[in-house]
Amino acid sequence: MTRIKKGVIDKYLLTGATGFLGSHIMAGLLLKGKSVVIIGRSSAELPLKERIRKLLRWFGIEHLEGFLEFHETDFLKKNLGLGNDEYEHLCIERLPIIHCASDTSFAEKNRERVMKSNVGSLTEILNFACRSKTRCFHFISTAFAAGTGTTEYHETPVNSANFTNVYEESKAHAENIITVRCIENEVPYTIIRPSIVYGDSVNGRSLKFNALYVPVRATLVIRDIYLVDVRKNNGQKAAECGIHLDIDGALHLPMKIFIPDKGKINLIPVDYFTKTVLSIIEKPISGTFYHITSNNPANMERLAAYTQRLLNITGIEVVIGTPGSDETRNAPEELFDHLIKPYMPYISDKRIFKRENTDRVTCSAYPPDLSYEIFEKCMAFAISADWGKKLFYS
Repeated sequence: MTRIKKGVIDKYLLTGATGFLGSHIMAGLLLKGKSVVIIGRSSAELPLKERIRKLLRWFGIEHLEGFLEFHETDFLKKNLGLGNDEYEHLCIERLPIIHCASDTSFAEKNRERVMKSNVGSLTEILNFACRSKTRCFHFISTAFAAGTGTTEYHETPVNSANFTNVYEESKAHAENIITVRCIENEVPYTIIRPSIVYGDSVNGRSLKFNALYVPVRATLVIRDIYLVDVRKNNGQKAAECGIHLDIDGALHLPMKIFIPDKGKINLIPVDYFTKTVLSIIEKPISGTFYHITSNNPANMERLAAYTQRLLNITGIEVVIGTPGSDETRNAPEELFDHLIKPYMPYISDKRIFKRENTDRVTCSAYPPDLSYEIFEKCMAFAISADWGKKLFYS
């Protein structure tokens, strides 16, 4: 590992700025007075610049747009799809690169798309990194790229061939490609591995509502279905599942949540993620891997208790194991199982992520524990934003 030559860096090149993590990195850099070169592409609805402006307004920092520079690119095309003059101009600047763009789908049916986006697209961004002699190539990966097969994972290259889903697998392949290419071309690099990132621990705001939010949203949907039945149809359907209103007005919703292991859910708030990334890129050490993870992960029992309190329901029980062959799942349980199936490996995860490198750069500043107060703020914002449908009006 080599410490990268010191010197104040006032400008960064960022990919994935329209995404959840990338947008927070962009905002964090701008608030520190840094300039940011955004490379990306337009969506079907909006040009790249308008997509970023929308985000700047959401962050309340539209006055900092002057610190941004935009380049429409295509990572699958030669020279990122840029003209020769534009490409060479960017190369000359030797900017540190933060590569955050990725496809986060877990679905096996999307394997080809995920691999193309997360692995196939690396060729040209790495060509650019080598051609420009970037000061450092920072790759935003995931802690879960470590794969499965053991319990304790250190901040070292991936040493597993087994993964929970295609997203983890693609990130592991990407890490290996980046490591080899950067070493061969003497390009300084870091690998940054966050665990599951949720909303801001201070104000609850978020741009994305997956992972932590999915079990809560699933339970809310189920609650509301049966509340309507109780209030409008005398609870005929509800009674079949043992669902009823308690004397204090809470909905009793008997629902067993089966999880395979007595594991944890490794969660960090996005404000902690952003602050830690900015600390890493300020004083990077080439060849270093960083786990941005919780040192005290929550378990499903705690999240179930929080969810019951938030939604004013009772009856949820977390069970370690699988349903017996003679056990019939009720309708709410079947719906819940269906909605959270992609996230099941993460809500009873036994993986432990060591974080010596991250502790060193942050002076052992750990993320806040997921208290009920933080949980309530995050869920209140999610509900007010209708889980993203009203995001830019909240």
